[in-house]
Amino acid sequence: MFDFDALSQAIVRQTVLCVGDLMLDEFVYGEVSRISPEAPTPVIAARRSELNVGGAGNVARNIAALGARCIFVGLIGSDAAGEMLTVELAKETFIEPVLVVDPSRPTTRKVRFVSEHFSTHMLRADWELSAPASEVTERKLIDAVIAALPRADIVLLSDYAKGVLTARVIRNVIDAARRLGKRVIVDPKSANLAIYRGATLLTPNRKEFAEATRRRIQSDADIADASIEALRTADADAVLVTKSEDGMTLAHRDGTLIHVPAQPAKVRDVSGAGDTVAAVLAVTMAAGAGWDTSLRCASAGAAVAVSKPGTATVSLAELRRKILPHASLAAEEKIAATPADLDARVAEWRAQGLRVGFTNGCFDILHPGHVRVITQARAACDRLILGLNSDASVRRLKGPERPVQDERARAEVLAALEAVDLVVIFEQDTPLELITQIKPSVLVKGGDYTREQVVGHEVVTANGGDVVLVDILPGHSTTSLVKRAREKRA
Repeated sequence: MFDFDALSQAIVRQTVLCVGDLMLDEFVYGEVSRISPEAPTPVIAARRSELNVGGAGNVARNIAALGARCIFVGLIGSDAAGEMLTVELAKETFIEPVLVVDPSRPTTRKVRFVSEHFSTHMLRADWELSAPASEVTERKLIDAVIAALPRADIVLLSDYAKGVLTARVIRNVIDAARRLGKRVIVDPKSANLAIYRGATLLTPNRKEFAEATRRRIQSDADIADASIEALRTADADAVLVTKSEDGMTLAHRDGTLIHVPAQPAKVRDVSGAGDTVAAVLAVTMAAGAGWDTSLRCASAGAAVAVSKPGTATVSLAELRRKILPHASLAAEEKIAATPADLDARVAEWRAQGLRVGFTNGCFDILHPGHVRVITQARAACDRLILGLNSDASVRRLKGPERPVQDERARAEVLAALEAVDLVVIFEQDTPLELITQIKPSVLVKGGDYTREQVVGHEVVTANGGDVVLVDILPGHSTTSLVKRAREKRA
């Protein structure tokens, strides 16, 4: 297993120069329940809308979300969409936007209409001008990139074929980067791979690679065969073909072929998954990772991205949780920070088909009795959530002299146990509200309770779950431990 913590520390020291087509993504979400009487088309009852920085801008946001710095060079028009993108990018602490304004072009804007019930894109409306940028604008883009290059550790060209990455811009950027010894990753759109000549890595999807090589690409053997000519044409070190649910395959000019399977994920929206892959590759390669590690991280990043709606970003913490065995997570990563964090973890586990279990307590002084209940609880499920009474809750239940340890200390001790997958602090006297939120498949409690006495048993059984009572270890109690300790002090 590679050292993810060391890689993370290296990533946050890197700067990626990202150049590409910036666009404004709007998602209109609603329900579809009828056909229009005016035409045979579905009617979407719009409920809400979201605006996101899209295109190469989403690549930049993913770079920043992963902890690296990003110098982003893009193109906008002199319009409301351009102003909105300028404002949004300025909010990103780790992004340094360098935006060229061309009043003769509209800012690219895409509006997607999405059925929330079916998680289906119904329609997309585009406002754009795909023609290449003018010579004057090309020169401004090139000058901006050349000025930023000395501060960059790696260069990423995100081509959406909207006019920014013209042949002239691409040629000048790659040549300048090579003169300074900078590697260049290209997410290509053109079928003419020769315009990317000199790039380090090309990352086409399967359809783009098939069009560029004029071959049928159905297997890794097809990729290996087609890559020989492709790499020669592009004078590149490697080509990475992304294949959606079939994973990704890298072909190196030395003949090495690396296949990485797709990681399991409940797909909500594939928009922007390619952006995440490109961003993860850029930051990990800049940090010194080898091909195997970078590809593994990119695959994990894609799995996280497609599990989110819209053009989403992926953080280092999310990447870590996806890559590493769950038991190896640091204690602080196993403490839910917010209700949204809890919901996201539970949704991720359920998407993987895992049984989520729950138990709870004050756990003021961890003793063998607690350990037995926790380990037996974990044996009854795939992922164990431990509900922990807050300090205020413990005082109400146990008296003003309790707890002995504050809630954060108790949470960190419990999270350090391999059997515990997530700790959630709750303020109420009982965990009923928390159980209702989680709806665990397994609810576990010590055998000193009856089934009917277990808080939340009705919620769990109503959802088809099980209530499990485990044997307790006699002679162990926090109250007795505290009493004996105080008697000895006296």
